[in-house]
Amino acid sequence: MNHRPTPSNTLQSRLRSTQRHAFVPLFVVLIAVLSAPALAQTPEAPLGCLIQPNQVADVGSSVIGLLESVKVERGDFVQKGQILATLRTEVEQAALGVAQRRADAEANLRAAEAEQGYARQRLARSEDLQRQNFLSDQALDQHRTDAKVADQRLAQAREQRDIWEREYKLAQVQLQQRVIRSPFSGVVIDRFRYPGERIEEKPILRLASLDPLRVEVYMPASRYGSFKPGMTLQVAPELPGASARPATITRIDRVIDPASNSFRVQLRLPNAKHALPAGLRCKILDAAPADASAVKARPAN
Repeated sequence: MNHRPTPSNTLQSRLRSTQRHAFVPLFVVLIAVLSAPALAQTPEAPLGCLIQPNQVADVGSSVIGLLESVKVERGDFVQKGQILATLRTEVEQAALGVAQRRADAEANLRAAEAEQGYARQRLARSEDLQRQNFLSDQALDQHRTDAKVADQRLAQAREQRDIWEREYKLAQVQLQQRVIRSPFSGVVIDRFRYPGERIEEKPILRLASLDPLRVEVYMPASRYGSFKPGMTLQVAPELPGASARPATITRIDRVIDPASNSFRVQLRLPNAKHALPAGLRCKILDAAPADASAVKARPAN
């Protein structure tokens, strides 16, 4: 015999089911509230960063000419002042030789000095004769004028000698401009030109300075004011076998990027013997806020 549920029994069963399900959201909320302190104690994930060269420069020539030789190749380490490349220098070397001969020439200067000495001696004798009334005033004036002219010729010869010496130095500088030297110590990361090419505005080589390295990290705006230049942070390069090493904060942006709500921090990472290559990704291991309020708010262990 089948028993059909009455409307009253159906209503009571629905109420009991509703009461049982009503406890589920309350239980979830209770778990979330109790676990909130534990979540607050979870350390924040390390911030990603990028290790870059301290400086990069495209090295070219300040004058136009034909490239004669390139002394280095990609991957070579260079020192500041080292010769990297040379341009053809036939014309400049010839000009330097002419300027050197002029600067070394002393005939005009010696002749002017001799002429001045003779004019002064003749003026001294003329003044003595004029005091003895053996020489007219007109003749004495002529000898005085000749002495002044000799002085001016000697001064002109000395000025000309100074000009020739300056021209010689200018020719030396023009010759040195055709020798390209490294502006800093680093590594050659690219080569653009080869011997025989005409060099104008385009670079010959690209150099990068690897000691020290520059680390850049973008931090959330909530941490702005927690860091100052001179503070030390631990940087862990993403390179097999590379351990974390200290880096010093050198620069902090004064403008927050509104798109990412973050600001950029630059660090100086020593790289003795070029142990690390540039271009690595890295992690900042201890980038937690360092202000007093943040330290007090941190739960005790």
